[in-house]
Amino acid sequence: MLLYLLDANVLITANNLYYPLKAVPEFWGWLEYKCAAGQLKVPVEILEEVTDEVGDWLLDRKDTFCLGETANMDLVRDCVSRGYAPDLNDSELVEVGNDPFLIAAALVAPHERVVVTTEVSKPTRRRGNRHIPDVCNSLGVQWCDSFAMLRTLGFTTAWRNGSDLFGALSPRR
Repeated sequence: MLLYLLDANVLITANNLYYPLKAVPEFWGWLEYKCAAGQLKVPVEILEEVTDEVGDWLLDRKDTFCLGETANMDLVRDCVSRGYAPDLNDSELVEVGNDPFLIAAALVAPHERVVVTTEVSKPTRRRGNRHIPDVCNSLGVQWCDSFAMLRTLGFTTAWRNGSDLFGALSPRR
């Protein structure tokens, strides 16, 4: 079973654009359920980046969502060095932010973990402003976008009653 590691932008974008916390609570309940089942997690460094109403909601569920591993600083440093640049200055390190912690968490078990992000590949970017997909590609880390994860894990707003969307909409015979 793969473990999907969520970037903060997955949660922030979901709330702002697709699944507002108060309008589509089924989505957030599904995320919580998948985290409790061990299929989704968020490294603590990434969890701390979410500061809006979703951040408050997550704080109440931190034990469920948090990956619960101490960051392997050797992997974080390796991620920065090989994925971004070995000689980033202070402003470039600020621009990189906590992304190396997310990618390093996947490097712990690269065949069993997948980084989930809303960022898109922009391979022409260099150094401190590289996007997560490009860093993952250069380090051999699996990654996908939110919608690929939702398809793979079978998200439906009817998940609580065991129906799939098509079964719920199919006419009775």
